[in-house]
Amino acid sequence: QVDVAESGGGLVQPGDSLRLSCVASGRTFRHTMAWFRQVPRKAHEFVARISEGRYGSRLSESVKGRFTISRDDAKNMVFLQMNNLKPEDTAVYHCVAGLSPMRTGLGADDWMHWGRGTQVTVSS
Repeated sequence: QVDVAESGGGLVQPGDSLRLSCVASGRTFRHTMAWFRQVPRKAHEFVARISEGRYGSRLSESVKGRFTISRDDAKNMVFLQMNNLKPEDTAVYHCVAGLSPMRTGLGADDWMHWGRGTQVTVSS
C-alpha cells in the first residue's frame, strides 16, 4: 500500500512564494519522487524530480531558478518551494511516487502512485 498526500496550496499574488509538502508512505518513498501539475483540459506537466541517494534533482525549464525540490527522509516528506510565482503557475500540483523501471520520470505515465493534488492559484 502506497499513499501520497499533498498540502500547502492556496491563492497568492504574482511574486509571492508557497511551499508545497508531500507525505508518502511505503517503501517507494526511499526512491525517486516528483511533482507534476495540471490545468484543465491539458496534460500533466512535469515540474520537478528528486532522486534517492545523493538527492540529485531536476527541474523543468519553466520553473528553473524559481522552484526548488527537496526531501526529508526522516519525515518521509518531499517539498516544493515555489518563489516568484507567476499566473502561469496556476494549476493543481500532484506529488508522485513509484517510478517505473527504466523510465526517466519526465512523463506522467512513468509514475504509479499519485496524490489527489493541491490547488495553486496565482492571481492579482
